[in-house]
Amino acid sequence: MDTDRKRFVALFAITIAFVVAVVLLYLIRRETSNEAQATVAKVPEKERRISAWIADWHWESGLTDLKAVARKLDSLQVFSAYFDDRDRLFFTEEAREGLPEIVKAMRMNGDAEIYLTLVNDILYSDGSEIQKDSDIISRLMATEESRTKHIEDIVTTMDAYGFHGVEIDYEKIADVDWENVVDFISSLCERLNPSGRTMRVVLEPRAPIESLRLPEGPAYVMMAYNLFGNHSGPGPKADHNFIKKLTARMNSLPGDPYVALSTGGFDWVSETGEATGITEQRAVELSRLSSVSPKRDSGSGSVFFDYIDDNGIEHTVWYADDETLSQWIETASQAGYTRIAIWRLGELSRDTLAVL
Repeated sequence: MDTDRKRFVALFAITIAFVVAVVLLYLIRRETSNEAQATVAKVPEKERRISAWIADWHWESGLTDLKAVARKLDSLQVFSAYFDDRDRLFFTEEAREGLPEIVKAMRMNGDAEIYLTLVNDILYSDGSEIQKDSDIISRLMATEESRTKHIEDIVTTMDAYGFHGVEIDYEKIADVDWENVVDFISSLCERLNPSGRTMRVVLEPRAPIESLRLPEGPAYVMMAYNLFGNHSGPGPKADHNFIKKLTARMNSLPGDPYVALSTGGFDWVSETGEATGITEQRAVELSRLSSVSPKRDSGSGSVFFDYIDDNGIEHTVWYADDETLSQWIETASQAGYTRIAIWRLGELSRDTLAVL
């Protein structure tokens, strides 16, 4: 009997020890899980940041939109600096007229930084122009002396108009010029840093970013549009696959780059294929001429329709509305890019402004 009692006591003790061990193990695992969850919770999601452009030739309607969204903008880029026929920076009369009003609206509605955007368009005194001129980039970037001269021209212009930031939007850069362009970006950044000034660099999808040794410092902006346009037949400015492919390539860019998305769309003349850029507001007006309701493309979220004008000529229109932009922003966000740049303010719908 004593032997059985001893066995019972021993078995009971083992059982109790086992139960205690299981309970302790459960508590330890739960605590570890809670700590892990707490750690995850402490990692904040990347905050969405929106910047936008306003163009000198459309500054009045752009100003109306700006007043509605200024407080939500991370920065504003004023697209207004071109070149004259002597390779000097040049402002149009529209830019000179609109700039004070634009700056005033920003200062009254928010404290976002204002950038001066430089573009390699040449405006001649006779009114003619060359857009996205590759040759002027070759000349400006040719030597260390020419790059330094251009940098000082930029700084002088920033001082004259009170800009704290500058954005370089040089497009159609020849392959042979990229090394010099990278040197220029580095030198300009070094020139601006001591005074606390900032810079952005806009990159086309065709830019060989994987092979470029772009410097840290500037904010880089990838143009995720112009998939279809005045260089092609009808289609969306961007689609989801296009954005996904671009964002996958952007892993090679320094810092936390922006994805640039475009509002508005294009109106194609069916007979000639000629395309004209249009705003969202204009697209909505034209849609009223269509015999059927506009449709939405599942691959891009864009709206499209056909219409016949007063001369009996058929047109095709593709454009982005608020739903389109929401989808594009979500596609970029899913790829890890939450900094969005919007080209451009002006004649946007109330719903689209609410998306920004």
